[in-house]
Amino acid sequence: MTNENLNTLFMKNFFLLVALLVSFFTIQAQENESETSVDKHELKLNALYMVAGAFEVTYEYLLNEESGIGISVFLPYDDEIKEDVNYFVSPYYRFYFGNKYASGFFLEGFGMLNSTNWYYSELVGDVDPVYVVREETVTDFALGIGLGGKWITKRGLLGELNLGFGRNLFNSNDFEDNDFVGKVGITVGYRF
Repeated sequence: MTNENLNTLFMKNFFLLVALLVSFFTIQAQENESETSVDKHELKLNALYMVAGAFEVTYEYLLNEESGIGISVFLPYDDEIKEDVNYFVSPYYRFYFGNKYASGFFLEGFGMLNSTNWYYSELVGDVDPVYVVREETVTDFALGIGLGGKWITKRGLLGELNLGFGRNLFNSNDFEDNDFVGKVGITVGYRF
């Protein structure tokens, strides 16, 4: 082979190599762009609690297509609910089993800082004993598990059904019926 033929062969291979590298980096850039273009934030409101007399708002950040972390805040506005529950703040982690990005059936592990009011009767007085109803505010922390399902539209509107149970860790022995906590939701929201 002559030098001219070698140069021509080298140039053809060089251009082929450059074209392959450009194609590879273009595909990588498109994959990275599609990963970053996925909406990863959700803001949700529990419609079931709104009807019952309490406000629960949730923010969730999607870590990847199979998991997310979030936090819920519960505040009652109905007087009957305020008599028993003051608030709860509940961080959680979810693992999703659906085909769409972070949707479908999920399992959840959660913590819950909760504040409740407990009422008890106390006998007061030596001569004429009288029962007096006392109120005490109890703050505790629970760990729990839950499950549910999430459905999402192409435009980002979402709906959830979830149910979870947990156990208080610190003050449950001091107050009757304060061992367990629950979470239930019919939630609507938006992914952005």
